[in-house]
Amino acid sequence: MIALLQRVSEARVDVGDETVAAIGPGLLVLVAVERGDDEDSADRLAHRLVTYRVFPDESGRMNRSVRDVGGDVLLVPQFTLAADTRKGSRASFTPAADPETGARLYDRLVCAVREHSIRVSTGVFGADMQVTLTNVGPVTFWLES
Repeated sequence: MIALLQRVSEARVDVGDETVAAIGPGLLVLVAVERGDDEDSADRLAHRLVTYRVFPDESGRMNRSVRDVGGDVLLVPQFTLAADTRKGSRASFTPAADPETGARLYDRLVCAVREHSIRVSTGVFGADMQVTLTNVGPVTFWLES
């Protein structure tokens, strides 16, 4: 599984004219499921997301996790992160999991992050979403399970 996490002061997801999720300070995480991923991949990624140190301590060093600072997490499914872009001028989505597996493992990730007592909001799997965020830093990391 792939997670592109961004430290944000706020973020939201709109579907059509409706805001379906919004958070204050925390992490916006775009998530892709790849072929071969399984429940263990989702559980490992959840642990990494809640413990990854991207928030500043008293010295300004990134030594605190979203759990340490009591931040929120907004998980947004984005299968395009799994694209193979090494050749040509059009992405191949062969590395991405099929939609059924993707939805199942995305849901598993959501539940696994919540098990860490983190407030989680979510985008809508398969929907055409508009994601708005204010990236602080900017701080952005690519994580894999």
